Amino acid sequence: MTMTRTLRSGELLFIASALTGLLWTLGGCSGAEKPTTESPAALNTAKAASGAGGHDEGPAIKLAPEEVARSGIKLEKVTPQAVIDTVTVTATIRANQDRMARVAPRVEGRIATLHANLGDKVKPGQTLAVLDSLAVGEASAALIQAQSADRVAEADLKRATALNAEEIIPQKEFLRATAEHEKAQASLRAAEDRLRLLGVSPKLVNQRVVSTFPVVAPFAGTVIEKKVTVGSLASPNEPILVVADLSTVWIEANLGETMLSKVRVGASATVTLDAYPGETFAGRVTYVASLLDKDSRTVQARIEMDNKDGRLKPEMFASATIASAPSKAGNGGRLPEAMSVPDAAIVLLQGQPTVFVFEHGGYEPRAILPGSKMAGRTIVKSGLVAGEQVVAAGSYALKARLLKSQISDEH
Repeated sequence: MTMTRTLRSGELLFIASALTGLLWTLGGCSGAEKPTTESPAALNTAKAASGAGGHDEGPAIKLAPEEVARSGIKLEKVTPQAVIDTVTVTATIRANQDRMARVAPRVEGRIATLHANLGDKVKPGQTLAVLDSLAVGEASAALIQAQSADRVAEADLKRATALNAEEIIPQKEFLRATAEHEKAQASLRAAEDRLRLLGVSPKLVNQRVVSTFPVVAPFAGTVIEKKVTVGSLASPNEPILVVADLSTVWIEANLGETMLSKVRVGASATVTLDAYPGETFAGRVTYVASLLDKDSRTVQARIEMDNKDGRLKPEMFASATIASAPSKAGNGGRLPEAMSVPDAAIVLLQGQPTVFVFEHGGYEPRAILPGSKMAGRTIVKSGLVAGEQVVAAGSYALKARLLKSQISDEH
């Protein structure tokens, strides 16, 4: 019986030892697969500090020169730069109000013909429309009558002058003829001025009544509004067309009260639009309103921007980043420095902000910890070292190539 109990105890000890080993094995596997609560950027920073291969984020991508050119890849060297405070606001593109004309006739008339449509480019003095007006017809008839009276008075004066030289007529007759000629000339000038005030050149009246007259463009620009059709009645109260010079545009934004101390006239600004991702447009603040809107508690600001290529369209939404007056910190009055990369350089890989670093002839994905944004760039708090070369343009092409290679490896 004693021998039997000993064997059973040994068996129990063996089974307990095996179970203990199995539990240790399972515990180790479970610990290896337990997800970390730290972000990739924090892990990247910790690895870099310990020298334990913090930059080994993934396989480097090797590309031939022709592939680099085709993907539009551009490199930028990371260097610490002075940090300038900025203000970012939403804005709307408007036509330059100083270079916009609401074209209307000086007198009421009916639209006879239209020579301009929406979107047309026009030149200074170009005829936009021709109107038919009763008032112009009456004025041209009065001019013809004044021209006729002036010719009669001039002929009478010539005759009187010749007779007066021969002392055939009394002086009183000569003075009367002179006065009549001056009166006829005054009437002629008045008739011509009346036509000019109506917007019609007297040269258009050539011994016949003219009732039509042109409406011309005041300067070079683009027709952005058309409010009439042929046959409709036009008056001085309503424009028939709106012409705008869109070679420069205004970016209008509303500043909160907390932003007023940072924004000044003359400050540089950059604008980004959803229509042109990855691109920035430079401008300058030209106006900050003197009054606060009591309802919105904001102040209107205006950025003037060059638009010779016509890509900026009025009423488009934009995001404007305005550089404020630099706030000097300690350190001998020098501005604080930080490293930054273009916004287009950052992509998301597995939910983590990542840039591609060019090292050893390849493009290596590197997790970073991004900071604040300023003027189309993002400050990098950790993950990069000064002097490294990052992909400033073409990051999405590299991301697509990396994901494609990972899918191929899985299969």
